[in-house]
Amino acid sequence: MDDDEIRRFLSTGTRTGKLAWAAADGQPHVAPIWFVVDDTVDQLEVVFNTGAGTSKGKALARDPRVSLVVDDDTPPFSFVKLTGRVALSEDPDELRTWAARIGGRYMGADRAEEFGRRNGVPGELLVRLRPTRVIAEADIAD
Repeated sequence: MDDDEIRRFLSTGTRTGKLAWAAADGQPHVAPIWFVVDDTVDQLEVVFNTGAGTSKGKALARDPRVSLVVDDDTPPFSFVKLTGRVALSEDPDELRTWAARIGGRYMGADRAEEFGRRNGVPGELLVRLRPTRVIAEADIAD
């Protein structure tokens, strides 16, 4: 996939991402996340939020290295894997704006503001993944 195809793939529908990180003891962890692609920047960036006090939030603050896989599990099967570092923000305006965009993607535009209010609060982190490595394969079974 080229850059435009990757952005389109990541932005299509309501696919969840599977985020991988390492715990303090080195134990690998993976969890599903809701995310959006930041279409306001030239370089690919994926944005999501998480609680600062969660194991994921604490781990990302300690070690920003992650991998994110997004896949299409219907034939002929495709995936994108992003590996890189995350940047964290607690800016309330930015957090609420992005939480609403993420909520709108997964729950519908009519519920976007509801999710912005719910997830754009103190104690939440806005997470930006700017990948340093991208592996993307389309139509694997063809």
